[in-house]
Amino acid sequence: MSEGLIYAFYAAPKSTGQQAYTENRLAHIAAQRRGRKHLLSDTDCIERKTSVEPADKYRDRLLRHGPLELGDNMEIVIARTQASAISATSSIKSMSSDKLQRTISEQHEHSLLRDPFELRHGRRYLRDVPYPLPVDLAELQRQSLRTVLGVQVFGSVLCNPKLDVDPPKKVLEIGCGSGYWSAIAHDHFASRGHAVEFVGLDIAPLATNLKRQGVKWRFVRHDLRKIPLPFDDGEFDLIMLKDLSLLLPVGQQHDRTLTECIRICKPGGTLECWDSDHVIRSFLPNPPPPPSRNAREQEPAEKTATFAVQPGHPFAPAQNKYLQNANKWIAEALDRRKLHPTPCVRVAEMFTMEPDLEDVGFRRVAIPLGELRWEKDAPKAKRIGNGHDSRMSVGSRGKPFTRILTREQAALRQTALMTVLQMIESFEPMLKEASGKNSEEWSLWWSAMMAELMDPTKAALTGECLEMGAWWATKSLKFGE
Repeated sequence: MSEGLIYAFYAAPKSTGQQAYTENRLAHIAAQRRGRKHLLSDTDCIERKTSVEPADKYRDRLLRHGPLELGDNMEIVIARTQASAISATSSIKSMSSDKLQRTISEQHEHSLLRDPFELRHGRRYLRDVPYPLPVDLAELQRQSLRTVLGVQVFGSVLCNPKLDVDPPKKVLEIGCGSGYWSAIAHDHFASRGHAVEFVGLDIAPLATNLKRQGVKWRFVRHDLRKIPLPFDDGEFDLIMLKDLSLLLPVGQQHDRTLTECIRICKPGGTLECWDSDHVIRSFLPNPPPPPSRNAREQEPAEKTATFAVQPGHPFAPAQNKYLQNANKWIAEALDRRKLHPTPCVRVAEMFTMEPDLEDVGFRRVAIPLGELRWEKDAPKAKRIGNGHDSRMSVGSRGKPFTRILTREQAALRQTALMTVLQMIESFEPMLKEASGKNSEEWSLWWSAMMAELMDPTKAALTGECLEMGAWWATKSLKFGE
């Protein structure tokens, strides 16, 4: 096309030699074009590369042929034609490259949704997803136990007090896993006469069909890393984000997900987040935090023999050598993956910094993993009792401090310890990498840790606790104004 334009604008006097040259040249160009078209038709290429040669090269060719003279207008036409061809070629390449990238990304996403699992280290994991935990039955049961612990120590399936008087009508559980939280939340609202619709979102179909249990339930398969989420603006009254700290890396991805959750939450609706720290800290050797003045926090704390933790409460590092090792390896492994080992110190800040969220609240609870030092000072015959002599009970405040654990309270602490040990077991592949241990060395370390921590006679735990948190906020009614 570019060379054709050259001759179209040429208006110099015509000689016999010039006419012959022109005819030969045009025939040669036509032959080149036919060959180029034939080549492109025989190849299955996404990009069609146009042969473009420098304008000076054409100028030199023409100057070598007799009386042909080039004026300024001729050179301008050549330069403009060349620039247009280069621009068109660049656009074709850019469009083709973008289309190819989108096609590959879509094919990979469809493949992941169609077959999301793979077997590694003898356990089932998500394929091509930077999630460090397995998704087999043992890990799903551990996560369900954590949910049970949360409901027990928080005193309900939800912590935002306004939901007691204004229950939601449509709830989204992001990263729903087995769907256990949605099932017990349904029971909670149904027992109070409220009909609530639940939607679970996850990349893999791990949840059972909760419709069989009477839940108004819908499951949506979607990769949480892909924004936007497949929901309308303001579709949900309540969005529950539970145990997502190992799925979303710190930074832009986490911020984008929170922004998207705000979009699909209706104005006046609630965002609530539950999570727990992945490293273990210890109470200081002096008596625990004072009782909370908030009855909503203090009543479950007394019932479960746990402790409501206020901001700034001091903790000591874990005292047990095995938990010290595990803490170090977990922190190193998660840092490599840009995941935070202590999400309980970050979530409140994230909620507070969002301009479209208001009425931010939180609960922090520490669950001891064993009997505490000051509890051991109580008479041995009274250590397992009915809890009425607890320092936190109404009739005993002001008395000398003794904590008497009921069997239910002792069982709750044992459950918390088991979920911590199971978490370390689920982290095994990346902890072996962080520690530099081979399989035999890891097995020896693991066996020694279990023997020490599971034997109550060794008194291996001297204040270590599992920290859990719940945070909530309301989407502003002025959103978007």
